[in-house]
Amino acid sequence: MSFTGNEDHSITLQAAAQLTGNYRTNNPNTILGLYYSKDALQEILNQQDCVGVRVYYAETSIGEKTLVIVGVNTSENDLVNGVIADFGIPCPTRCSSSNALNS
Repeated sequence: MSFTGNEDHSITLQAAAQLTGNYRTNNPNTILGLYYSKDALQEILNQQDCVGVRVYYAETSIGEKTLVIVGVNTSENDLVNGVIADFGIPCPTRCSSSNALNS
């Protein structure tokens, strides 16, 4: 099987709120999300052969949760020799106003 770049990953706000609520319940006092700029994501997506991204859960040397984002090709392989994003801007402290995904 291979990726096409047209896979559907959409869910309802209700389903997304349930998932993020589960996370907040099971992980109190931790990072709720990370912001990545459009430019950073576009730079990954604009790489030759990139059809999507893979997001790896990660942790800094001092135990802070983060994500590593890498492009993926149709063979389902990470584009490890390309652009890789890390160190999103954490929420908290830079969060959206209160909504179903974060409250």
